[in-house]
Amino acid sequence: MAELQFRFAAEGDVPLVLRFIKELAEYEGMLDQVVATEEALHEWLFEKEKAEVLIGEYDGESVGFALFFHNFSTFLGRSGIYLEDLYVQPNVRGKGFGKAFLKRLAEIAVERGCGRLEWWCLDWNKPSIDFYLKMGAEAMEDWTVYRIAGETLTKLANE
Repeated sequence: MAELQFRFAAEGDVPLVLRFIKELAEYEGMLDQVVATEEALHEWLFEKEKAEVLIGEYDGESVGFALFFHNFSTFLGRSGIYLEDLYVQPNVRGKGFGKAFLKRLAEIAVERGCGRLEWWCLDWNKPSIDFYLKMGAEAMEDWTVYRIAGETLTKLANE
């Protein structure tokens, strides 16, 4: 049986990355919120280099991705990796690919001297929450996520 292989996305993978983003958003019931375009992804991933994408390939086919970037912990005094999205196509789930992605991201974090790997998960996504807990992840129950975006962000910037 073939193994999952990893590679970093190249510029020619932008359409694939956008397709995976849309598939994930559809699964999460949030497809109407995706405004990303190939042009925007190219700019932010390859020109500005603000995030990285790991592509998982199985039996010669791209079957999933992890999009991540570095954040910084003032308490640790070093960088960490923030996993924005992890997606494995439904037809290959149950093969250990999600765990393989997290393992590879942990390896990257350790190789780069990062202090942690972290991400958010939707509260209703019990299968993912159970999977993460089984992997040894800890829910950050004392924290609440806050966001300023869109018009509110522009308004604040212009005050």
